[in-house]
Amino acid sequence: MKVPSLNVPGLRRRKADDLPGVTAVARIDRRTKRLTKRLQAGEIAIIDHVDIDRVSGEALVACGAAAVVNLAASVSGRYPNLGPRILIEAGVPLVDSATPELFERIKDGDVVRVHDGMIYLGDELVGKGQQQTAETVEAAMTEARAGFAVQMEAFVANTMEYVRRERDLLIDGVGVPDIRTSMDGRHVLIVVRGYHYKEDIATLRPYIREYRPVLIGVDGGADALIEAGYVPDIIVGDFDSVSEKALCCGAELVVHAYPDGRAPGLERVRRLGQQAVVFPATGTSEDIAMLLSDDKGASLIVAVGTHWTLDEFLDKGRSGMASTFLTRLRVGSKLVDAKGVSRLYRSRISTPSLLLLVATTMITIGVVLSVSPIGQVWLNGLRVAWNGFVFWLVGLFS
Repeated sequence: MKVPSLNVPGLRRRKADDLPGVTAVARIDRRTKRLTKRLQAGEIAIIDHVDIDRVSGEALVACGAAAVVNLAASVSGRYPNLGPRILIEAGVPLVDSATPELFERIKDGDVVRVHDGMIYLGDELVGKGQQQTAETVEAAMTEARAGFAVQMEAFVANTMEYVRRERDLLIDGVGVPDIRTSMDGRHVLIVVRGYHYKEDIATLRPYIREYRPVLIGVDGGADALIEAGYVPDIIVGDFDSVSEKALCCGAELVVHAYPDGRAPGLERVRRLGQQAVVFPATGTSEDIAMLLSDDKGASLIVAVGTHWTLDEFLDKGRSGMASTFLTRLRVGSKLVDAKGVSRLYRSRISTPSLLLLVATTMITIGVVLSVSPIGQVWLNGLRVAWNGFVFWLVGLFS
């Protein structure tokens, strides 16, 4: 009798799990912040991101990326950006300057393998790059710090250019659109998906409950508010990283447009059947959220996840961050930065300690009632009331 041949791939070649490196589903996008919205734990992120900033690095780690393949240089040397170090310290393999054709050779959802800077699709080598380590990242960071003075000069030049172009907006508020949401005399909470935004929103819950500020989400900050259980009153941004759910939640929409009036985000709003106000400005979306709040009479502006230090401005890798520096000067003392408030303040009383305190108090009260004359009267009264309740309950079934 002829034995049928068995087509078992494992008999002819090793299983993918037996091969060295990381084997997983690949997710592809040139915009990291778009990719992290659909990246699942254990998947490989393929991006094209020069100078991975801290927010992107933390987002990739939070998503549980199994590995990151970057077609660009994760540390170009322009400035000491923080993202690559965050990935390496979290144990996420990072491959830099990968083959540009990867976006054509690999489709979103393909299973790929990454090992020693090599990228495989099945048994085929489809690309390669530089495998980064803690040592190579630190060396690149050291080199970048040496050129920090050049970036400082560029930052100052960009600041002066922004003053020249937007002096009417900064000084007199010219160009700020009218909105229907009233802010006059009210507190405003602006949420950006920046550093420690989740922890800070959680810590600010008592403040939000007591003062009921106007809630403004800047692009993905609107989703952050919704995830925390709130509904934003206003959403500001170019709407490239905010969900359709947020755009349709009933908030007033303010589209950040280019100075010439072009607003790519407006098309998306109209496709969803929503209305929006257009705000042309050179700066960032978080800038126009602050300028809008200030112009409309907000008494206090609380900012969550926004950028404040020079390292953070440079870490965004955009010359436009100079506008944020000037916007904060324009808004002045009414701006309160909530960044890190979750680390500054934590309750010293833990939940178990609080429960123990309540239990101890109840026991103390019971002991006092049992030994004092007045307590005996109260206990007798309670005993009589309980007996009466039991007698009544038994009578219902007899």
